[in-house]
Amino acid sequence: MDVWTPTTMSALAGRLEFVANIRHAYAMAIKFLATTFTPSVRAAQAHYYGRTAKLPPAPETDTLTADESDFLTARDSFYMATVTEDGWPYVQHRGGPPGFLKVLGPNQLGFADFGGNRQIISTGNLSVSDRVALFFMDYPRKERLKLLGHIRVLDAREYRELADQLTPKPELRSSVERLFLIDVIAFDWNCPKYITPRYTQAEVEIAVAPLKQRIAELEAQLESRK
Repeated sequence: MDVWTPTTMSALAGRLEFVANIRHAYAMAIKFLATTFTPSVRAAQAHYYGRTAKLPPAPETDTLTADESDFLTARDSFYMATVTEDGWPYVQHRGGPPGFLKVLGPNQLGFADFGGNRQIISTGNLSVSDRVALFFMDYPRKERLKLLGHIRVLDAREYRELADQLTPKPELRSSVERLFLIDVIAFDWNCPKYITPRYTQAEVEIAVAPLKQRIAELEAQLESRK
């Protein structure tokens, strides 16, 4: 007969949570899991959780749905990871007005790359390996979407019509130097655990607008009583 101790109960709960998380992910990220659950990852799963995830056959790609498309086009920034030719990972922040990232198809995204500090490390890395990982965050709602894909970098001077299409605002057109086209291979939604809510200035202004209005009303009432 097994003896259930706090330690064994905790271990069982951890394994059940691990299995539950994997099963939940199956519904939306089969290709992502099949791509990232390499032999070394499976070995780590077995070491820490006593088992490895059994994955069903993966599709060629994870197709973006309306949920992903709506989420992506509402973002004003994301993080993009590439790898140098020496094998070093490099993460860069990309930002712009909401909607600067365009959904061009069921598995294709695109955005205009503006002139900056002229290091263009990501562009150089992508000329050697076109593989990319992207993190998209919605801090107020504690949501996170991860993407894997292949990127093509185009010279905006050679693709003027596409540059016009990907430029989020007309006044930014002269700053566009490159065009990034992302063929999405896989995606995965993360759980909200440990994501600290953060708010932009615009979001804070919207939230406090009713309070400011009420304060103005009360101040007007006080002024009228003088």
